[in-house]
Amino acid sequence: MSRHVIVTGASRGIGAAIADHFIGLGDRVVALSRSGDAPSGCAKSFAVDVSHSNEVNEAVKAAIEEFGPVGVTVVNAGVTRDGLAMRMTDEQWREVMATDLDGAFYTVRATMASMVRARQGSIIFIGSISPFIGVPGQANYAAAKAGLVGLARSLAKEVATRGVTVNVVAPGLIETDMTSDLGPAKDQMAAMIPMGRIGQPSDIAGVVGFLASNHARYITGAVIAADGGLALGH
Repeated sequence: MSRHVIVTGASRGIGAAIADHFIGLGDRVVALSRSGDAPSGCAKSFAVDVSHSNEVNEAVKAAIEEFGPVGVTVVNAGVTRDGLAMRMTDEQWREVMATDLDGAFYTVRATMASMVRARQGSIIFIGSISPFIGVPGQANYAAAKAGLVGLARSLAKEVATRGVTVNVVAPGLIETDMTSDLGPAKDQMAAMIPMGRIGQPSDIAGVVGFLASNHARYITGAVIAADGGLALGH
């Protein structure tokens, strides 16, 4: 049966790969992104800044009216504004928190009510291994992504009896526009990956697809690293 899937940050990179994965399964994918761009095959796309709750609420309401209850929510939208903590501006801190953590909460708050009523659904946050290994210059990003773990585990207990699962996928170094800005640090991290290669967006999409499938109905509140072993032991 075709599901109603909402993916935030779906215009490129990991988000676009996730959207493509669900499109390939025959699902009706609604893409949310600041640009409004989306992979071909999406049932609908909205230009949404997830840091503004009213924009999220309006887009989700319109999507539910057209496609019915949300079956899968993938919270992927995120930004980085790297800098050493002692020089990090208030704006750098707040912009990352507003998008990566506040936006995540706004998205699940808007989508989970329809799941609870339907007594089924999957919520998947795209986190990071950054909070577990520590990455210099990413205090804001790591703090926001660590916050997703607490958010996911609290939500998992709130909705477990309603047939809704809530999990976190924590990517490592993935080949995206975001990681292309890391400079020499990217090569240093790549050299530490036991599997010997940088991940591709499709590597993350496959894990998300599994967590949203019937094969994972007994998994909730989990944090799954998809990092080629980079954070092994953390």
